[in-house]
Amino acid sequence: MFTKKTLKKVTAVSAALVLAFGAAACNRDSGDSGSGGGDNSVTLALSTRTNPFFVQLQEGAQKKADELGIKLNIQDASDDAAKQNDQLNNAATTGSKVVIVNPTDSDAVVAAVQALNNANIPVVAVDRSASGGTVDSFIASDNVDGGKQAADALAESIGDEGEVLVLQGIAGSSASRDRGKGFTDGIATHPNVRVVGQQTANFDRTEGLNVTTNLLQAHPDVKAIFAENDEMALGAIEALGERAGRDIKVIGFDGTEDGLKAVTDGKMAATIGQQPAKLGAQAVEQASKLLKKEQAQSEIHVEVVTVTQEKREGLWQVTSHITVVGSINADLSVRVNRHPKPGETIFGTGGSISPGGRGPTRPSPLPFRAPKSLSSVPLETIPMPPPQQP
Repeated sequence: MFTKKTLKKVTAVSAALVLAFGAAACNRDSGDSGSGGGDNSVTLALSTRTNPFFVQLQEGAQKKADELGIKLNIQDASDDAAKQNDQLNNAATTGSKVVIVNPTDSDAVVAAVQALNNANIPVVAVDRSASGGTVDSFIASDNVDGGKQAADALAESIGDEGEVLVLQGIAGSSASRDRGKGFTDGIATHPNVRVVGQQTANFDRTEGLNVTTNLLQAHPDVKAIFAENDEMALGAIEALGERAGRDIKVIGFDGTEDGLKAVTDGKMAATIGQQPAKLGAQAVEQASKLLKKEQAQSEIHVEVVTVTQEKREGLWQVTSHITVVGSINADLSVRVNRHPKPGETIFGTGGSISPGGRGPTRPSPLPFRAPKSLSSVPLETIPMPPPQQP
């Protein structure tokens, strides 16, 4: 039987139920219209929505905006710094009262941030910050600590000895800079692990594949690869083929659905799990304070956790009458695909999670009955029941 101490350790970041309304969030998207206006209008300027991480960030932001009665105008820069600057300038002229920006490039966004400052429009940065201008609040994962965790996980996966490669993110982005710093500092504590090659792959899966292929030609004896996000790590796995996880270990960063599946399948040794939905929600909460002319928190660092295949075993699937409706998140909490009905019994099942998303064939039901009124009790506040042996 799991003790309370064990449960606390296993859940690391959160032992909560996390709800994601993906389709609904996409349907609310205002695209690139730049329409705003109203005292509660907030622009959310994303670097991209092709990366699943930022889709989840958007979902968390939209859910919190709905909860707080905020009109959220979502912009997608498609990883184009010039396009993002245009979107931010447009937000300043169309009535947005607060702008939340996830910079494509921390340096390139400075001019647009300064223009918002001059227009007295508060700015919240999420996941990545701006290198200049005034940002009223910055919400991000603890990327430096995550980089250190990645270094330790990589060293452990190769017996604390060997040559390794690093796939870097977008040059100039604070996320890449901080993860790189954390990894460099962390790997320095493992003197027998040497970084023999590193190159940017721009947080992109295809570039991750191509860069890995080129680096392996110059460094055929490497034992591991650290990629500063899961998309590049997945590209590296494609380049490695059958060698991934067997001859060469791969460490990712983000804890996306595809990344977690690669961990489960043994192709990725570990990923540093973030909580993108929580980042989005926190950004909207700070924007709400600024809308009300309140003081926003200057910096919020959201904890990250190392997720390995071992940590994904023995966890919980949310099921309703043994029909799986959820999956395990990077932070070792549960993501449900629909809201349980009032009074509905939810079962926890121990064991490993197969690629199909189902728990073990013999569940160990631990009933959890949803409250009669869920409107006043967000799922995030409902703790997971302690696991029991079947």
